[in-house]
Amino acid sequence: MKKTALLTGMLSFATAATAQSSVTLFGVLDAGVSYYSSTSQFYNNTNRPVLPPALTPAVTRSQTALSNSGNSNSRLGFRGTEDLGGGLSSSFWLEAALANDSGMGGGPGGAIAFNRRSTVSMSGPFGEIRLGRDYTPTFWNDTIFSPFTTVGVGANVVSTVGSNLQVVRGPGSALAASDNYLRTSNSIGYFLPPTLGGVYGQLQYALHENVRQSNLPASPSTKGRSVGGRLGYASGPLDVALAYAESTAADGAVVNAAGVATGVDLKEKIKTISLGASYNFDVLKIFGELSQVRDRSRSTSTVPVFGLLTTRDNDKYTGGLLGVTVPVGAGLVKASYSRVEFDNDPGSLATPLTPRRDASVNKLAIGYEYNLSKRTALYATAARIRVKDGQNNPAIMGAITGGSVAYLSTGAGTSGYAPSRSTGYDFGIRHAF
Repeated sequence: MKKTALLTGMLSFATAATAQSSVTLFGVLDAGVSYYSSTSQFYNNTNRPVLPPALTPAVTRSQTALSNSGNSNSRLGFRGTEDLGGGLSSSFWLEAALANDSGMGGGPGGAIAFNRRSTVSMSGPFGEIRLGRDYTPTFWNDTIFSPFTTVGVGANVVSTVGSNLQVVRGPGSALAASDNYLRTSNSIGYFLPPTLGGVYGQLQYALHENVRQSNLPASPSTKGRSVGGRLGYASGPLDVALAYAESTAADGAVVNAAGVATGVDLKEKIKTISLGASYNFDVLKIFGELSQVRDRSRSTSTVPVFGLLTTRDNDKYTGGLLGVTVPVGAGLVKASYSRVEFDNDPGSLATPLTPRRDASVNKLAIGYEYNLSKRTALYATAARIRVKDGQNNPAIMGAITGGSVAYLSTGAGTSGYAPSRSTGYDFGIRHAF
């Protein structure tokens, strides 16, 4: 009798513990055949004839590849929640990128690393406090308000240029050069509770974790620090959100290997603001985004004759996207047009004979997704990019449809090769589990 009661109690305790906590394995495998090409055109900004190298006016690079993540990012993850009682719960989320075409992970050196997201949270009536590596607030506007999100040949070009800028001017971190634009490490985040009548939002602060050196007044550098927030409203067919983020690309004294300041004080911040919206009319869903990224910098250096010399720069990237999805039976037709214009280029050589030409890029994408089931879909996407005066800007020079077909560019100057156009196609299958 006692043994029966003891066994019954143990089973009841195990059942209660199971009901209070859960762990889920999830992921996506996305693979396809993709074709990418890029064309670089010879340009001449002088008033005299200049022959292109090898007398070739245009150079095209192309690649056919077994790709992954053409429709949705391939990934493997674990997430879990424990009910703590009193309306409180704790949770974790570990998510790793996968390169399933090669069997490798998406981490450094092809390792399996939880570099997509790695967080632990505490939730309650107050909302959620989240610690770890997570997405930035501005990332969500780029991906949610785009029919093709930020992956594949149809990816939102606003996100492409923003990520490239962080890579060139940052880089964000040793883990991922695009950090502080798409994701950020060492973050502390707060999310509003989901009980505010459709209002949602988040705040995020990422520590730079640099070392302070007492004999340097400008120490430590705050390079790598990120702060941002997002506020939105979703009800019925409408979803609209405003997001802002600020990343420190360089700040403080530049120190040599001996720990001595070099006399150069770099202060550079990348500031991003975006407004996105979508509306579902049932027969179609429309998407829109407006974005502006400012690269503000100040450099103070010691000049033997003039003493301290301070130069300032304020580059501006203004972007936007319009998109639509149309359900057709078990399928979905998708289309989008996105564009980014660059202003205030410090690298171009502006003279009366060679006026400054700021760069711009636009992208047109169209695709079809057919759902074989709730978990499996076939997809096809085609996209075309056009670049104008891309030799002026490395962030826009990196705007290709995918693959390893970087433009042949000789950089800003009076003549040489410059990015012209890029084309891409994805044909694949996506399975979620």
